[in-house]
Amino acid sequence: MAKRTTMRSSKDTKLYAVRDKKGQFKDIQTYKRAHGQDIKRKSKAETAKKKVKMTARKKR
Repeated sequence: MAKRTTMRSSKDTKLYAVRDKKGQFKDIQTYKRAHGQDIKRKSKAETAKKKVKMTARKKR
């Protein structure tokens, strides 16, 4: 995932901005929308932990 910069809009809404290698804006999302998507996704650590639990159950 790309590093996001926190910014504020003219209406004082919190925004996340993602830049490409040239420094141009690639994507701008509201904090609410981005945070909601972050919660829905699982991290690599959570996914790996789940796989370990599933293999442990199968061995029983």
